[in-house]
Amino acid sequence: MTCIGQSCSDNDSFTLSRANLLTFAVDTVSLDTVFSKVPSSTYSFWVYNNSGDGIRCSNIRLSSGNQTGFRVNVDGEYLSPVAGYQVSNVEIRNKDSILVFVELTSPVNGVDGPQLLQDDLVFSLESGAEQRVNLRAYTWDATLLSNLKIKNDTLIDSPDKPVVIYGGITVDSAKTLRIGAGTTLYFHGDAGIDVYGKLVTEGEAGNNVILRGDRLDNMFDYLPYDYVSGQWGGIRFHTSSYENTITYTDIHGTFDGIVCDSSDVSKLKLSLYNSTVHNCQGYGVKSENCVVDIKNCQITNTLDDCVAIYGGGAMLQHCTLAQFYPFDSNRGVALRYANYKDESIWPLYQMDCINTIVTGYGDDMIMGDAVDSTTYYTFRFINSILRTPEVEDSVNITGVIWETAEDSINGEQHFRLVDINNQRYDFHLDSLSTAIGKANVDYMIDYDRDGKERDGEPDIGCYEYIK
Repeated sequence: MTCIGQSCSDNDSFTLSRANLLTFAVDTVSLDTVFSKVPSSTYSFWVYNNSGDGIRCSNIRLSSGNQTGFRVNVDGEYLSPVAGYQVSNVEIRNKDSILVFVELTSPVNGVDGPQLLQDDLVFSLESGAEQRVNLRAYTWDATLLSNLKIKNDTLIDSPDKPVVIYGGITVDSAKTLRIGAGTTLYFHGDAGIDVYGKLVTEGEAGNNVILRGDRLDNMFDYLPYDYVSGQWGGIRFHTSSYENTITYTDIHGTFDGIVCDSSDVSKLKLSLYNSTVHNCQGYGVKSENCVVDIKNCQITNTLDDCVAIYGGGAMLQHCTLAQFYPFDSNRGVALRYANYKDESIWPLYQMDCINTIVTGYGDDMIMGDAVDSTTYYTFRFINSILRTPEVEDSVNITGVIWETAEDSINGEQHFRLVDINNQRYDFHLDSLSTAIGKANVDYMIDYDRDGKERDGEPDIGCYEYIK
């Protein structure tokens, strides 16, 4: 019990009048959506006595007992099964208050899709009056996988039921993990995917594979945890991993989105097609001495660089690289490439950026650097929008639209929505964008990120403008 604005007195009277009632900070406690058998976050609310006299609750109980999975603590006392999921003789003096905590671990529903689960927390007053606070949540049956080791070729195909990953997934060398179209994997905490063999995602236009964190609740009223970076560990392709294919896949809310470890540059490390890597607390895509092929991809909003290519080879074709990371002003650039990383020197045999938007909040969103003149350092920019000071180089740079902070159309104005205050983004092209109709037809990919057919005057970036 907490006394507010006055000292507690043992001489306070307790009323038996049914007119004296408690006041609740809320009449309903909504716990958002939770997975069945997975503990929810803790919610709390205050109960006030402003009635003019002391009130004694003969008991406070859960209406359904232990049937719904709600757990309640009232003023420091747990409604335990030993006491029949109730507490007795709770006194709330006049002008005083108590704090109630609520959690939920729901039982299995046995049906597809989220199901409404509710119970009432019943306050039975000594006067005979009864007051209730409704407890509710939507619960969703999920497949729970813990420390999954892929020791044989495996398919995870679960379009109708979420899959929650604890401890991460490890794909052994010479083994392949396939993830079917429409499957969503929800990763808990630091869990991610470590690939020593091969990863293949089989998303389709309009039926993406989704890789995200497992928090379904909100950090603030306006901000779901799903919009917050650093919720899970991302994907790492280790040295022994080759010929990985990620297609029509949405990867968001990670630490690093995709990391490719140094490997044999005579082999293709990763094909990343028609996919999104968004809102990362590290890199979006980082490739160290690998060969990666990235087409029709949106790679956006990262604390470090959206794309960083250190040595090896990379093709960026019809991509949108946009750096509007909202949580730290010391964010990286949209595109970085070099023939070294720290103490390691790796020849950069190819870095092609074609029909691609490279933009963001900073004045210079591209950083290229060479360790010396004796190591390969090869790059090309063709028909791309580049937010960087103009460079005179007719050999390596053709058809480029240079973008500066002073331009009337630049940065966020290319896109339908960049709302840094509420963390809402839509990187489809706005009608004002200078990207419309400016792509090089010779390097055109027939369909865009969403599977929409490009016309004879294709647009720069991963999305074709919807007229």
